[in-house]
Amino acid sequence: MSRYSRRQLGFTLVELIIFIVVVSIGVAGIVLVVNTVVQSSADPMLRKQAIALADSIMEEVLQKEYEDPDGLPNVVESGRSTYDDVDDYNGISNAAFTDLPAEVSARYVIAIVVDPPATVNGQAMKRVRVTVTGGGESITATGYRGDY
Repeated sequence: MSRYSRRQLGFTLVELIIFIVVVSIGVAGIVLVVNTVVQSSADPMLRKQAIALADSIMEEVLQKEYEDPDGLPNVVESGRSTYDDVDDYNGISNAAFTDLPAEVSARYVIAIVVDPPATVNGQAMKRVRVTVTGGGESITATGYRGDY
């Protein structure tokens, strides 16, 4: 009688259980990474919106005159449409920006600070800072308006 060894093909139960455990751990890790990425995927969009809003407001402010052109510096204009110099924007916030969509006004807080004149390289300048806060971040745009 000849004895020959017959080799069995396949996996044992222990090998299958170890395989299932290793694959489950790998899949759980991948799902955790994907979940983290999906949760923070809107952050760059919110940051870009805040930057665009700050830039837009900064452009509006810097296009105004350095000093009040009507010669009445202590007169407070009635609204943004009547602002004629950069000092009129000092201290205003969201309430002055009634033309913004409701979701933008609700999502971002706007603050504008116009510093008193200072001399920079022999030129009188006013520093304007526009801060837009929202989405857990604060974006500040800084510009200067010169008396020229």
